[in-house]
Amino acid sequence: MSLDFTPFTWFHTILSLVALVAGFPVLRRLLASQMPPLWTGVFLITSILTCLTGFGFPFDKLLPSHYTGIITLGVIALALIARYVFHLRGGWRGIYAAAIVLAFYFNVFVFVVQLFQKVTALRALAPTQSEPPFAIAQIAVLAVFAYLTYRSARTFRPAV
Repeated sequence: MSLDFTPFTWFHTILSLVALVAGFPVLRRLLASQMPPLWTGVFLITSILTCLTGFGFPFDKLLPSHYTGIITLGVIALALIARYVFHLRGGWRGIYAAAIVLAFYFNVFVFVVQLFQKVTALRALAPTQSEPPFAIAQIAVLAVFAYLTYRSARTFRPAV
């Protein structure tokens, strides 16, 4: 694995890693019907910046990574609307919870993609990312997050 990154790539990578780290306490507290303002703010801001900086890399056409960033930004926008426009009233509470978990899922999804692209041992297992080890990893991540999204949307009841 080569870490010969440009400063911009380092910035983007650090943002994405901070978003991943912040996502864990946000998810844990969300499942306990809590909204930690510091962790949630760090998670949302770094997730947004990760998506936006992803468009700063040279490209000739929109790539799957760009579509993932666009979808993630839409999901985060939905969470922000549910929280700050509708104040988690009614169904917006479940929408907020599901959107937060989905935003975290997309971060983890991209992290797995990057692991299989950048880590030599994983790249050897799935050089084109169409091989079974990559599919198994992504299906496992999807299954876990599908359950967490369902559970959070059904049980999130914060004291707002």
